[in-house]
Amino acid sequence: MARIFDVVEHPSEMVGEIVRRYPESGSGDFRIGSQVIVRESQNAVFFRDGRALDTFKPGRHTITTANIPLIMDFIGRTFFNSGNPFPAEVYYVSMRDFANEKWGTPQPILVKNPGVGLGIALVQAFGTYSFAVADAQQFVNQVVGQMGAMTTAGIQDRLRSMMVSKLQDILGEMGTKQGKSVLDLVGLTEEIGAAVRAKAAEDFRAIGLVLKSFFIESIKPSTKSIEELRSMGLLDMQTYMQLQAADAMRDAAQNQSGGAGLTAGIGAGMGIGQIMGQTLQQGMSQPAQQVPANSASAGAAASAMPDVMTPAQAASYLQVSESDILAMVEAGELKAKRIGSQIRISKQVLDEFLKS
Repeated sequence: MARIFDVVEHPSEMVGEIVRRYPESGSGDFRIGSQVIVRESQNAVFFRDGRALDTFKPGRHTITTANIPLIMDFIGRTFFNSGNPFPAEVYYVSMRDFANEKWGTPQPILVKNPGVGLGIALVQAFGTYSFAVADAQQFVNQVVGQMGAMTTAGIQDRLRSMMVSKLQDILGEMGTKQGKSVLDLVGLTEEIGAAVRAKAAEDFRAIGLVLKSFFIESIKPSTKSIEELRSMGLLDMQTYMQLQAADAMRDAAQNQSGGAGLTAGIGAGMGIGQIMGQTLQQGMSQPAQQVPANSASAGAAASAMPDVMTPAQAASYLQVSESDILAMVEAGELKAKRIGSQIRISKQVLDEFLKS
């Protein structure tokens, strides 16, 4: 037999908790005279057989035939006339604001970057948002279902996906239609946040919620843009190798050991300055195109390789994977120089390896 509830309430402040179900599983029995206590910033929704029947606002409610018309219509007046208990569940829904919730882009967003470098960039963003339940009955119907409870953590991924998809659309429109660069976007965080809030309003309303605020704390280029752009097929091999050469110069300049490592860095830097100048000039004049590895352009790229290479550059030069290069270095088949945590291989060693 189901538990008979003469008084039901949820006295918790419901911090981080959006919905709490009574009983947590199965149905409880209610009867004429049972009391339902609903605290401030709460609503109580009666359910039976997966269907929402009545919603109680804050206050003390005594169940009578007058204040539960939908339950009466659904179950039948015979239950009440005979005094029999009727089975139901009560969902307490917090109507307070859930503020300072965190959001972020799990993956970088590709945006136009007009007039800068390759004309495209990958950006990441993060910030905070706040929301509240606008329609308790609709939220329980659309989101909670038969679960015993729903917390903010349980719905964060869904809300974050809704907001980030709108952010991606807005950034795309601002780059394509308005010609905004990444630097422009950094200075428009308030306007972008307001646009996301307006664009996501309908999706939130569809599940009984309201997005009350959406703040962007930071928009910045991804720290892994080169590798990510290449994996997406948006960098040709020559440009990729030239950018890798720039990384080699930076790593060599940061080396604190001096001696041979510093000399190698300076030697690499002498050729890289010209390469980077050409790269920036080409990037400003025309967009990058995908170049097959076996084309004539790939041969030209190989001839432009620096005298000192990273494992990735050596792999491109030999047309093998980077893991193959590292395996040959570890096996002693390929001579390399360790500079701190970095590995550098001379072009001369690679040429001799090919001739052997």
